[in-house]
Amino acid sequence: MVATNSLPPEFDRGVVTTVHQGDCHVSKDMELTYSTVLGSCVSACVRDREARVGGMNHFLLAEPPNSGGDKFGASARYGAFAMEQLINMVLSRGTGRKTNLEIKVFGGGNINAALNDVGARNIEFVREFLANEGYALAGIDVGGTFARRVLFKPYSGRAFVKRLDSADNARIVNDELALVTRRAPVRAPVDDIELF
Repeated sequence: MVATNSLPPEFDRGVVTTVHQGDCHVSKDMELTYSTVLGSCVSACVRDREARVGGMNHFLLAEPPNSGGDKFGASARYGAFAMEQLINMVLSRGTGRKTNLEIKVFGGGNINAALNDVGARNIEFVREFLANEGYALAGIDVGGTFARRVLFKPYSGRAFVKRLDSADNARIVNDELALVTRRAPVRAPVDDIELF
């Protein structure tokens, strides 16, 4: 993982695919880079080291609004769905062995008082989820009072993090507030998810 403001050469070429809120993408393309911008949101980057297949997700809420804190019921859908979907996609396209997975987590910034606890809840959720599933983190850059642009190479597993300035923070806060207050429904799964 690299945290700097200058782009390393390997991120300066090839195809870039943007990962938006609610998205999950997986590939083994050597030239592909996944890119996302995170405020309070969290993205996990998961890679099968042996198969060189990796992916990125992006979720805004650890749990749905008005869930009452029921961690094991409906409240687990948002973050849990995003994490399970990504891990299962990488496992199914890779070796299928959980021990080959390398996991990096980014985001959860406190970039606005109106979203004060969203980032912290997202960080707490993803740490707890991974610990409960028996996964160790290979890299992490979470928290703080800034937004981030994250680039991830699914083939090599390299990640690049750029901390964004206050103008970017304001735009991201507006986008996130609109989603939180709109209480947009989570997309239904395309097909059933089975944990390995």
